[in-house]
Amino acid sequence: MKEEYITVSELNRYIKYRLDNDENLQQVYLRGEISNFKAHTRGHFYFTLKDETSRINAIMFSSNALRVQFLPQDGMKVLIIGKVNVYEANGAYQIYVNEMKEDGIGNLYVAFEQLKKKLEMEGLFDSSKKKKIPRLPKRIGVITASTGAAIRDILSTIKRRFPLTEVILFPALVQGENAKEDIVRQIENAKNYDLDVLIVGRGGGSIEDLWAFNEEIVARAIYQSSVPIISAVGHEIDYTIADFVADLRAPTPTGAAELAVPNQKDVRNYILQLTIRLKKAMLNRLTYQKQRLNQIVSRPIMREPLGLYHVKEQKFDLAYENLLKAMQKQIKDKRYQYDLIKRTVLFKEPEKILLKKQQRYILYLEKLEILNPLLTLKRGYAIVKKDSKVVTSIKDLKENDKLELELKDGTVRAQVI
Repeated sequence: MKEEYITVSELNRYIKYRLDNDENLQQVYLRGEISNFKAHTRGHFYFTLKDETSRINAIMFSSNALRVQFLPQDGMKVLIIGKVNVYEANGAYQIYVNEMKEDGIGNLYVAFEQLKKKLEMEGLFDSSKKKKIPRLPKRIGVITASTGAAIRDILSTIKRRFPLTEVILFPALVQGENAKEDIVRQIENAKNYDLDVLIVGRGGGSIEDLWAFNEEIVARAIYQSSVPIISAVGHEIDYTIADFVADLRAPTPTGAAELAVPNQKDVRNYILQLTIRLKKAMLNRLTYQKQRLNQIVSRPIMREPLGLYHVKEQKFDLAYENLLKAMQKQIKDKRYQYDLIKRTVLFKEPEKILLKKQQRYILYLEKLEILNPLLTLKRGYAIVKKDSKVVTSIKDLKENDKLELELKDGTVRAQVI
């Protein structure tokens, strides 16, 4: 029997025919979790419906999508009704969704929201603690897979925008069970390379593919990094915990490179503007100084500098005359005082004044001599003392009292009888 070969299109058409005529596949009721959701600009929904072990591609055309009362998102659990068929162009079977209802939220989405809330309460998302990205970085680190579109986009963008910047790649796993530890290890390793900024991220994917950047240890490593970090995870619509913790979030890896380095054209224009401003400022400063110089030169003192000397000389002469007058007045006053003193008696007859002083002195001596108790003793009187105190009355004495009699030439002891 001769073999009959058919084309791929014929095979896919036959499979489609078989599926179209299978009553069990015309209206299928499915429960699953949305992943890789995309809303087309024409209103169609494209996504993957999955459970713990399997998945199926799904499409919901705009005519049916308009009836959906919620906005589908990755991680949502939904109930759908649709028809299973084959897309002939690629031979992939998929489910065409007619109806879709919410059936709760997926486990990954719950975990995402719980961790987000926890870290936000701890202040890891606080904008006041975010580090500034340097304007002209000399060295940039990139933590991502060593192969793939992300690193290629980052390198080409930096080279195109600002080729003076050095780029160091820290290759890491960005998907899978061990990815979180690998990312954390490279963040720690990057601290040893004197980086100005660090880009951490990967290309787009499902929520499962991006989950390493939703891990708590990755979030804390980003927060504790001393190097400013730009997150670049997935596409513009993808948000991870790393985006909230990072110092700056970029919508894509290419966007991260654009945020990390300036455009060399903009730098050149900026330098040109600074040059123009500097020249203008120097010209204004020079013009101002010339005006000041002209003002100074036009002053009378500059035209006749000796005039300043003449003024000072006149002031000196006036001060000198005032000084002479003050000195002459002082001399005159002192001379007048001297003349008054010379006209006093002391200066006219000093001998008479001295003689009077001597006579008054002798008189005072004679008066003191009269009052001297020792002279009384010479005339035969005695001073009576009892217990070293002078006795002035007989009433102060009694029988057998011992007395001291002080005479002119000595002391005698006595007793009252």
